[in-house]
Amino acid sequence: MPYNHILVAVDLTEECDPVIHRARELSVSNGAKLSLVHIVEPMAMAFGGDVPMDLSQLQQQQFDQAKERLERLIVKYPELSKEYSHLTYGQPRQEIHHLAKEQTCDLIVVGSHGRHGLALLLGSTANDVLHGAPCDVLAVRLQNKS
Repeated sequence: MPYNHILVAVDLTEECDPVIHRARELSVSNGAKLSLVHIVEPMAMAFGGDVPMDLSQLQQQQFDQAKERLERLIVKYPELSKEYSHLTYGQPRQEIHHLAKEQTCDLIVVGSHGRHGLALLLGSTANDVLHGAPCDVLAVRLQNKS
């Protein structure tokens, strides 16, 4: 069965290029719609939720920078459209799963460094997205930087 709607989740770094290329190939070969998402995580999560200062201004700057990078990515890849690009604030796994359900996506494409052992236990977005996903998930292997 071909895929009809592919959601590609990106971190907006140069490492997301192979992820977008793979999603684009699948989109073309399946005649599928291609949507893009980036999740801005709350800064308070880095502090375990107990933050001694107001981070709202910094958080807004982070969101604005992400919006600019997302717009540059759309210009770089003409097959991506602003209409199907999403910039969301929250916990990546929850937001990606929610958007995939809401948009009736049948494939989520994410990047993975293929970590294992302790690095995997400490968390990876690709691994996180895989568990409880409402559809198929493809983890595109990224090169580990030494």
